[in-house]
Amino acid sequence: MPQIIQLSLTPAEAYNSENIQKAIAQHLSTPKENISDFRLLKRSIDARKRKVKIQVKVEVFINEKIPESNIERNYQDVSGKEEIVIVGSGPAGLFAALKLIELGLKPIIIERGKDIQSRRRDLAAINKQHIVNSDSNYCFGEGGAGTYSDGKLYTRSKKRGSIQSVLETMVFHGAKEEILIDAHPHIGTNKLPKLIASIRETVLNAGGKIHFNCKVTDFILKDNKILGVVTEKGDKVFGKSVILATGHSARDIFFLLQEKNIAIDAKPFAMGVRIEHPQTLIDQIQYSLENRGPYLPAASYRLVEQVNDRGIYSFCMCPGGFIVPAATAPGEVVLNGMSPSKRDSFYANSGMVVEVKKKDLTPFHQYGELAGLHYQMSIEKMACEAGQNLQVAPAQRMADFVNNKISPKLNSTSYQPGIISTPLHKLLPEAISYSLQEGLQLFGKKMKGYLTNEANILGVESRTSSPVSIPRDKETLQHIQIDNLYPCGEGAGYAGGIISAAIDGERCALMIYTNNK
Repeated sequence: MPQIIQLSLTPAEAYNSENIQKAIAQHLSTPKENISDFRLLKRSIDARKRKVKIQVKVEVFINEKIPESNIERNYQDVSGKEEIVIVGSGPAGLFAALKLIELGLKPIIIERGKDIQSRRRDLAAINKQHIVNSDSNYCFGEGGAGTYSDGKLYTRSKKRGSIQSVLETMVFHGAKEEILIDAHPHIGTNKLPKLIASIRETVLNAGGKIHFNCKVTDFILKDNKILGVVTEKGDKVFGKSVILATGHSARDIFFLLQEKNIAIDAKPFAMGVRIEHPQTLIDQIQYSLENRGPYLPAASYRLVEQVNDRGIYSFCMCPGGFIVPAATAPGEVVLNGMSPSKRDSFYANSGMVVEVKKKDLTPFHQYGELAGLHYQMSIEKMACEAGQNLQVAPAQRMADFVNNKISPKLNSTSYQPGIISTPLHKLLPEAISYSLQEGLQLFGKKMKGYLTNEANILGVESRTSSPVSIPRDKETLQHIQIDNLYPCGEGAGYAGGIISAAIDGERCALMIYTNNK
């Protein structure tokens, strides 16, 4: 019978198979030769003490063979089956499609952007030429926002079984098995495109359909039921049900819902900046080491405080990563972060955002439930104007920002379109600026060396989540007003990242199957 044991190892031991085997033998007081094999189940970094340790959970096989661990998925032929329309091909839409196929239903995916390969040209254009394609960018296109703006697979969701299933589906489509082991799994923007392309092939090979460069502009409704959608070219696409998985930046869909008097609700959100440090500095602070060495990964951090009755917190921390332009329309500057799989960039960046209160939205009250969206848009426009109406980002050194000083000189940056010295402490709304200043001072006390002029603050980080939710029935997951319409994922307010969006996509697919049995 295999044994499951817990080990506390040095980084050199934890990332070397032979060293792990030695540690197992020592822990079990048995000769190393008796250990037939072992399987890592979980691995996490413990940097709370001066000496960094790696906590490892291991399944050990003594004098017996390790059973093969094959991940199986049954994607049947659904070419002649009942059709379900999915609007959006981010993680929510793609995992909804895969689950529908498993359940014997045919997904018809409609994606406003381009396929994963063609998307690259539009990302190059925004980085190098400051040209924003409103339908193909870091947010829109095959794979959604997560594909080219990171690939972190960490979630606060408590649905452990669902999380494991999603991760296994990713491994089935080409992800490394390490994502099943690490406490904070990450694929990386350089690896995700192949995974997404593999999922596309699964959908097509099973008889599903995917329409790229196909923007939804209207819904086909009758007697409070949705029958399908209308595209920008005037084509009508019908389906038994419609999954609306458009992501948090598809503002035209929110406008369409409001125009048609389909219920939407304002929801809490946060806005702020991106902070960029040298990665070596974050390593030194977190690991208490001058050099992290060849085994420890680039260090990350997570910070949260309450300031003036507002939450302020780090968001989407990207160790060894880059800051990227995430605008979805000309005339706005929006920032996001990403890390390649090796996380080997010179820089560490993180969103640092402040809770937006209802009182902040008073100047936009005439927009009703979309007041928060218009608040976002106003700040993104202001950032663009500060950046000379290009994708140049307004920036300030960190300590200068806290002390209300102009930065005559900025640090180097990973942000390709460039940065320009700007008094962000004046540019940002006072509620955000003041809360950030207070919060950063508190964070500087928690992480000695964090508050420094070696770091840049760049504006603005405005798309942490959707400022709108699309209400649905808790039992059936259908819209509270429109039958057969399934709001799904981040854009509908039911997810916050790749994994939670994928889980929600699977849930919607399952409920469509259940509700129509």
